[in-house]
Amino acid sequence: MNLTWDTLDLHTAQPFGIARWTHSAYPRTLVTLERGGVQGRGEAAPNAFYGETRGTVEAVLPLLAAALEGVRDPWDWEGLHAAVTRVMPHDHPSVKCALEMAAVEWCAILAGVPARHLLGLSDRPLPHSSYTVSLADLPEMRQRAREAVEAGQTILKVKLGTDRDEAILTALREELPHVTLRVDANAAWTRVQAKRMLDVLDAANVELLEQPLAADDLDGHAELRRSARVPLVADESLHHVRDVLSLARAFDGVNLKLAKLGGPLQALHALRLARAHGMQVMIGCMIESSLGIAAAAALAGSCDWADLDGALLLADDPFTGLHWQAGELAPPQGPGWGVTRRPE
Repeated sequence: MNLTWDTLDLHTAQPFGIARWTHSAYPRTLVTLERGGVQGRGEAAPNAFYGETRGTVEAVLPLLAAALEGVRDPWDWEGLHAAVTRVMPHDHPSVKCALEMAAVEWCAILAGVPARHLLGLSDRPLPHSSYTVSLADLPEMRQRAREAVEAGQTILKVKLGTDRDEAILTALREELPHVTLRVDANAAWTRVQAKRMLDVLDAANVELLEQPLAADDLDGHAELRRSARVPLVADESLHHVRDVLSLARAFDGVNLKLAKLGGPLQALHALRLARAHGMQVMIGCMIESSLGIAAAAALAGSCDWADLDGALLLADDPFTGLHWQAGELAPPQGPGWGVTRRPE
């Protein structure tokens, strides 16, 4: 098998802000696995919160390419995983995701089926995706939210994690009284702030609360969960498939992102583990191209919630093939991930 890659910067149409940072450019590495004239593609979307950067991705890919020289069968997903783990025993989840995506697509293209069919997943309609209103000054957030709804979005995920969260949420609910609102604090609240915000969330009729407290504060989340009337969903607290078990006592649901779990197969393991422990499941994303979103969409029909707007936020998506209408994503068609690289 031959592994090649190239890194490009994706740019959001507007600065994208959360509690930890605001960025407009996102380095993404596109990986291609080729054997016998068939190619499979994957995307590495590194996130510094999970210990990855453009530099770490580009540093480990040559090591990975060398390790794969001894792996002859892209169908041997366990063997591929073992080879990757030997070279990268510690994390590098987005790199592992890119390879796993590429191997799955290689097999799906050879079989002539969409990747979701190869994974045994259904064609049921996907849950409507939320559309993110990122942190900015309040007039800008109101305008972005209003424009999103005017464009047909029906579910907004509001980024919070500031000392003005109550004002932001109250203003957006006044602006848009009928839209579904979700809140994501990105691990920025204290326990005191989170408890104070529960009444605000209820008054704004918020559907769910994502990661209010620090990633390692499971006791705090468990305590907050006992008082909350909205479901608590883990994001930053979930780094590995094995984390799902410990999170079940503190959260009602988990947000599965392929780039932080190591790929679609790992996310599928996490989904099944979450279901076995009575948890709800959101399928989420980083800021990614339509290639990364298409891979996540393969699992979306088996999830309760979707947050797959990463490519919609871009000014320069290098792929085409996903079809959206008012927050509803049609399952990608065609073999593999169902998207095509735009001409350069």
